[in-house]
Amino acid sequence: MNAPFQARAGLRDPFTAFVCDDATADMLRPVAVEHGWSPEKVHKGGLRNAVQSLSVSASPTILFVDLSESADPLNDINALAEVCEPGTVVIASGQVNDVRLYRDLVASGIHDYLLKPFTVDQLRDTFAHAQAILSGPRGEAQADKPHVLSAVIGVRGGVGASTIATSLAWLMGEKSHRSTALLDLDVHFGTGALALDLEPGRGLTDAIENPSRIDGLFIERAMIRANERLSVLSAEAPLHQPLLTDGTAFFQLQEEMKNAFESTVLDLPRQMLIQYPHMVHDAHAAVVVSELTLAATRDTIRVLAWLKSNAPQTKVIVVANRVPAGGALEISKKDFEQSIERNVDIVFPDDRKVAAQAAKLGKPMAEIATGKMAAPFTQLSNMVLSHASEEGVASDQKSASGKSLVGNLKSMLAKPKDKAA
Repeated sequence: MNAPFQARAGLRDPFTAFVCDDATADMLRPVAVEHGWSPEKVHKGGLRNAVQSLSVSASPTILFVDLSESADPLNDINALAEVCEPGTVVIASGQVNDVRLYRDLVASGIHDYLLKPFTVDQLRDTFAHAQAILSGPRGEAQADKPHVLSAVIGVRGGVGASTIATSLAWLMGEKSHRSTALLDLDVHFGTGALALDLEPGRGLTDAIENPSRIDGLFIERAMIRANERLSVLSAEAPLHQPLLTDGTAFFQLQEEMKNAFESTVLDLPRQMLIQYPHMVHDAHAAVVVSELTLAATRDTIRVLAWLKSNAPQTKVIVVANRVPAGGALEISKKDFEQSIERNVDIVFPDDRKVAAQAAKLGKPMAEIATGKMAAPFTQLSNMVLSHASEEGVASDQKSASGKSLVGNLKSMLAKPKDKAA
């Protein structure tokens, strides 16, 4: 939850609960003792008492609140958010068995919603997960995996960049065993969540409207989990709601995802290159998705030139997508490569059957594809990770040989001077 900070973190209780019935209180107290928390912090009164108490006192680190007596849980949770300090992990319980309510509550900022009657083991698991969040999303076991940031850019609308971005993110998680975030920055028409059969939530629009709220806890709550290793931040903002931001929110999201995940895949609309050029500055790889048409050839040339000028350190991977097998091309691959003055790195064949099946099942194409259709996805994932590894090695070598590099630069600078003399 986020609200104006009212007290120093050192004065906050580690745990407080507000429950509606004795059975829940009796279940909570021994579990609280197991964690070293005071059982006296389990209070009667439910959500209403929680709002009244927290409006005049510091919020705990972990807050358990019972919604059983709430007539409008979502609005009441929003009232709770007004009095909760930043960094409070909120766990709610209630009797309403409604998936939409659960999603709305999670989108509003709570960590979890336990449906009554729940078990002691469910309660323990929820508290354990909450404590894991507070100790940091990335544990020591993940510290040996440097963060990999890739940006997927379609040179024109409809070339399939979002499809490739979703598949790349899925492969990073499932095949490379890396915790991965998919950040879909098409705020009004993004399909990142839709492609994975998920509700996008309000996380991305909240971040854009309130950049100051973005921190590790916000990322944990705003991201929609697709599976154990893949989380998505997407949006379907109303068409009457313009995108008003200086890009601060996007930069902060990148920074927090770098701390929270081992890989981040940006689905980056091409117009954002113009508005927010900093988005690709830290990217290890930029996947430029095109098709073999005259218009796409022109725009590929322009995007490649932009990347060369604005992000020369980023490795560029050129992808030709939806290439028909029959050879009925508007422009040949050879002519395309001559026009853009470089080779195409990966060719994705046009397979409408696999694409339709993936859409119907709400799964990424990389998960559905087999044989020749699956090979380009694996090749792309390997190339992204390879480029990131190469950059890491180069960075280490540069750091290790810093003094000799400085000496070389001095000698290089001295030569023209001596020659002029």
